[in-house]
Amino acid sequence: MPTQLDETKTRRARPMPSARGHERTAPANEVVVRVVGGEEARGAPRTKERSGFTFRGLMVSVLLGAVAVGLILLAGAVTGLFSIGNPFGTTRVDRTPPALLKQMTDLSDFHAAQGTFQVRVDVEDDVDILPSFLAGEHVLFNATGTVDASVDFSQLGADAVQVQDQTATIRLPRPEYGRAIIDPTRSSVVDRDRGVFTRVGDMFSDDTNNERNLYLLAGRKVTAAANASNLRARAEKNTTLMLEGLLGRLGYTDVKVVFEKPVAKGNVGQPGR
Repeated sequence: MPTQLDETKTRRARPMPSARGHERTAPANEVVVRVVGGEEARGAPRTKERSGFTFRGLMVSVLLGAVAVGLILLAGAVTGLFSIGNPFGTTRVDRTPPALLKQMTDLSDFHAAQGTFQVRVDVEDDVDILPSFLAGEHVLFNATGTVDASVDFSQLGADAVQVQDQTATIRLPRPEYGRAIIDPTRSSVVDRDRGVFTRVGDMFSDDTNNERNLYLLAGRKVTAAANASNLRARAEKNTTLMLEGLLGRLGYTDVKVVFEKPVAKGNVGQPGR
């Protein structure tokens, strides 16, 4: 093993007593030898001292700080010192572009009456070769819609108004129904039963025609309900009262309003959304 002389620990031995009459000899030097291990001789690395800042300590500090802030906010919300609101609230961003004007149309109709109707659409689509629990759909749709009864003054001819003294006779077309308007805010699907295969197919498709067909069907039912009501008679009465008041201010004491069958027009009374 390697050896190392430790000169710092070399000490001088006490001189031996000399015989009387002889010369004093020089004291012999005593050498101390220290044996050094192999690892120490090769210079083993020293253990590094641990730093006071560690990642684990940082995470613990952050966690404790978050807990403390949460407790403070909770205490403030409970005691009413301040309100933190709803931390899980959502914000809606409306990126809808401005509306584009497509067309302007002059109206010459007098909307004399309006009827509001509620109908229930109960439709079922079946597949002939499969039972309903496998394929098909059954929908219950409650709809609320309005229909206007209006008089078209654009159809008046040159002889539509006849005046004699203080008597005025006006011939008008009978009130006609406009398109049924289904209100989406007051209409909804209350029940929808679908077969297994139909339900799976709907997961992979985005078909909006189903809802549109429900609105169209509801519009036709609302129009049928308006035809069965006395809405047209109500419109005739309101139109007569309006003309009597208007012509009465012009000095006519006798106003007669005669409703005749209107000239046929396309798309009159057609249901729509």
